[in-house]
Formats: sequence, structure tokens, C-alpha cells
Amino acid sequence: MPAMNQILGVIMGGGRGSRIYPLTRDRSKPAVPIAGKYRLIDIPISNCVNSGINRIAILTQFNSVSLHRHISRTYSFDPFHRGWVQIWAAEQTPVSDAWYQGTADAVRKQILEIQSTRAPWVLILAGDHLYRMDYGSLAAAHWESNADVTVAVQPVHRDEAHRFGILKSDSESRIVDFVEKPKTPEAQARLVSRDDPERPYLGSMGIYLFNTEVLVDALLSTEDEDFGGHVIPRAIQDRRVQSFEFQGYWEDIGTIRSFYEVSLSLTRPNPPFNLCHPGRPIFSRSRYLPGATIHDADLHNALLSDGCRISKARIDTCIVGVRSQIREGAVLRNSILMGSDYYDMPGQVPEGIPLGIGEGCHIEGAIIDKNARVGAGTRVLPFPPGTELDGQDWVVRDGIVVIPKNTVLQPGTVIGPG
Repeated sequence: MPAMNQILGVIMGGGRGSRIYPLTRDRSKPAVPIAGKYRLIDIPISNCVNSGINRIAILTQFNSVSLHRHISRTYSFDPFHRGWVQIWAAEQTPVSDAWYQGTADAVRKQILEIQSTRAPWVLILAGDHLYRMDYGSLAAAHWESNADVTVAVQPVHRDEAHRFGILKSDSESRIVDFVEKPKTPEAQARLVSRDDPERPYLGSMGIYLFNTEVLVDALLSTEDEDFGGHVIPRAIQDRRVQSFEFQGYWEDIGTIRSFYEVSLSLTRPNPPFNLCHPGRPIFSRSRYLPGATIHDADLHNALLSDGCRISKARIDTCIVGVRSQIREGAVLRNSILMGSDYYDMPGQVPEGIPLGIGEGCHIEGAIIDKNARVGAGTRVLPFPPGTELDGQDWVVRDGIVVIPKNTVLQPGTVIGPG
């Protein structure tokens, strides 16, 4: 059996991420903080490292400075280790002066870098999904079936087929049909692969393992821009494309609503995705911060991060990010507080409003991005689901109030319906 270190991991660094704006106003989507102390990009990188894939490239383009900074500060192997995590940024070359035009086009523009690694296999991954997978099982299935391409898939509920790339596989798990987000009942009917009335379909997870020569041929012989919409459907016609069924937890962080709900699910006593795993940890940047300090506070289902200070506050079902400051009398419910990149210096508090949540604030159903200053007595309440609004210093997406990064809310600000 080949070794896992013969596989090159290539992670999509994300486009504009417009569906989770304004969290992507100042950063790429994979750089969005999650679970208090991590970034979304930490998930696929950790899965690679835990699976024995130690050569990892991240393809970046949009708002990439924050992502580059995080990766450079987090992932460095010792000088005696042959692995690496590299940034492959979009660049102008004698061959092309255009930006990446899609997932497949991004990989195409890095073909020379891929070939220079001499890796026989390339694993293509998204940088904005939440899951824990042993890619060794995927690779073993690929090698045992003598596949050219293997697509990781997951059972899909009948009502959600229109949201995924749906494929049909035969009794040997070979993919014989593929439709990106089928809308009509006729298209969905021909794609049934499972004898399960509730989850009869198989949906692509955006995880593809290619034989390198097959990948190079597929990209250089066409101008296809995306793997899901173009490359995989074309490969089915003349290549052996296999499916690998994954039964574990997996979520695409595609919208503000999904980000919000997935994040808050991590605060439950038995979360659907457990950050604590003794053998397959999620790696992230090491910070030299003290433990969270809590003084006379009432906490229920709260995920706390390093360096927080909470004083006489009530917190219920919340993510509390690094360096968060929550002051006396504050109430936070069903909210995500991403924390801060720094502490205020003594005597240097802009506009007299300190970082974090001020005294007597009431925050519900909100996402407070990093370095926000929420003045004392501020009230933020959720809107009905489906509500879309753009305020001066805040937005509402699907009823969830989002306070962008570095925002200053003056004392007594009120945000809510009515």
C-alpha cells in the first residue's frame, strides 16, 4: 500500500465569501474565526496532519493577508521534518495575468508547483467546511479500487438535494452520473443511489483525490473552471471515478445562518462536532495568554477561550472568543463574541469605549466580530428569520445581527425590531 506522505494536499483558500459578509469584509472565508480560538482553515489542515499528509498547499487570492498571517504563525515544522505548509497565492506569470477563475482554474495555474512536488496523488480540499476525517480511509479506497479520481460523498436528505452536487454510484461505488444542484424532480429521480427513503442521495463533499497525471490531463486539456460543475462530470465519461461514503459530521459553512447555528451547536453538552479528540486534535496558533478569568458570573452552555475577563455577567449559549472583555451587568444569549486581537493599553482607549462588551449591555442573537467596542447600555436583539437589513454600523442577515470587525457602538445604542 502506498504511503500517505506521497499525497499532496491542496486546499482552496476561498473566494469573496459574499454569503457570509461582513465576516469576510476584511478577511478571506477560511480565515473566519470559529469556536473562539480557531480559524476555518485549521480544520482541513488538521485533518491532513492527523492523516499523515505533511505537504500542504493553500491557494489564496481574496483578502488573503489575515489568512497568510495565521498560517505563517501557526504551521511550521522543525528543520528535520520534510513536510511543509505553503501559500500558493494567485500571481501574474508569462503564461497568465488573470486571477483564479474558479477552483479548477486555481489548481490549473499551480500545475508546475504541483508537478515539482513529484507527488503521485493530489487531494483537493475546501477551506470552509467543518468535519473530522481520516483521509487514510479515503486513500485506501482509492488505491484498492484502482480509481483515477475518488470523490468523498455523504448521504443527503431528500429535501436538500437541490443544495448539493448529487451523484449516482453503482454497486461497485463507481460514479455513473453527476448533477450540480439538481432542481427538477426528474433530475433528482435518476440520481437515487441509496435504499433509504429519507436520505436516498449521495452529495459531493468537495473533497477529491486525483492521480496526479489524471489531474494534469484534465486541467490542461480543457478550460474548465470548477471541479464540481465541470471537471468531475467530464471525468465520469472516460475515467474511473469512485465514490467514498463518509458517515460522520460534516457542515458547509456557506451562510451567516449556517455559521451561526453550527457555532452555537458547539456549546452544547454533547455537540455534534466535538473539538476534543485525543487522537485527532484541531491545531491552531499558540497564544501566550492566561486562562479565562471569571468573577461572580452566571454561565450556561458557554464555550470560553483564553485571555477572557468576565465580571458579574450572565452568559447563556454563547461562544466567547480570545481576549473577550465582558463587564458587570451584561447579558449575552445565543450570541457569538469573536474576541479581540489585542488588549487596550492603559490610558489609550479610543473614544473612551473599551474593547468588548460594556456594562449593562443586553446582546441576543448576534455575531460580534473581532475588536468591537460595544458601549455601556447597548441593546442588540434578533430580528425575525429572513430579515435582511444594512445599518450604519451593523447588518442583519437572515434575522441575525452582525457587528463587523473594529466597529464602535456608542453607549445606549439600540438594535432590534420595532
